[in-house]
Amino acid sequence: MKRYKIFVAVMLSVVTFLLSACTNEKQNTEEQKAEKSMFAMNTFMTFQAYGEEAQTALEETEDRITDLENMWSVTRKGSDIYTANHSDGKEIMIQKETADLISFALRMSEQTGGMLDLSIYPVLCAWGFTTDNKQIPSADELESLLENVDYRKIQLEGTSLVIPDGMQIDLGAVGKGYAADLVTEILKEHHVESALFSLGGNIQAVGSKPDGSSWQLGIRDPLSEGNIGILQAEDCAVVTSGAYENYFVGEDGKNYGHILNPKTGYPAENDLLSVTIISSQGRLSDRFLQRYMSWEVRKRKTTGGIRTGLK
Repeated sequence: MKRYKIFVAVMLSVVTFLLSACTNEKQNTEEQKAEKSMFAMNTFMTFQAYGEEAQTALEETEDRITDLENMWSVTRKGSDIYTANHSDGKEIMIQKETADLISFALRMSEQTGGMLDLSIYPVLCAWGFTTDNKQIPSADELESLLENVDYRKIQLEGTSLVIPDGMQIDLGAVGKGYAADLVTEILKEHHVESALFSLGGNIQAVGSKPDGSSWQLGIRDPLSEGNIGILQAEDCAVVTSGAYENYFVGEDGKNYGHILNPKTGYPAENDLLSVTIISSQGRLSDRFLQRYMSWEVRKRKTTGGIRTGLK
């Protein structure tokens, strides 16, 4: 009986110690939580990270995204993209990060059969999706603009870039996914093993939540204010998009969405209102997202999804 009492007392002490250790660990984790938000790349971004260097990592992240926007902005004078679009067909030298992204975008354009074409920007402007003046351009205007939409005419060698005269490019379709992967690298360099951040529709999870459980992500219902479901995510990129985010109703009563088909110059026509891509990298999610949303096929579902490359 005495041994039994000693055993119980020892077990109670061990349990008390473990509970105390877990509580202290949770408190330490909460104390190491860092949060940051910013507006960049034409979207609102939020970050939360856990770890001893989490705050430093997020400060470095903010600086990095600001630098990337200064390089990739299509409207900011002095950026690599603005300079390229106003180069009159002459060769320019761009920064390595821009060259890497354009190289990636060109590969994506090839792999999607041209359904993602970074030279579609003038057509996007003609529809007014880059401004508040949305309109239906004439067939003649679209035909003229499409003559300069062909990613295969872009010349990139190292950091040397030539954009044909009359062509303009925009990296908006791939920039956020690429930036999300660079942010993930920064977090891991600072030993952050638990983080969740959102670059608009691009959400990236680093590891799981601090308590070991999965991150809970709501997938928005494109037809209402609620969610169509909750996704459990760990160590992956989740990207959701759809024409419901940026569209207008024409005088003909028809909805026109911002996701264009580079072959026709018109918004893609299918029954997909929303697509969610789950991938190991943000840049991969962007690629598959553009391909799915641009398909000129009739679907019988309002939402779709694909899981690719997720380990």
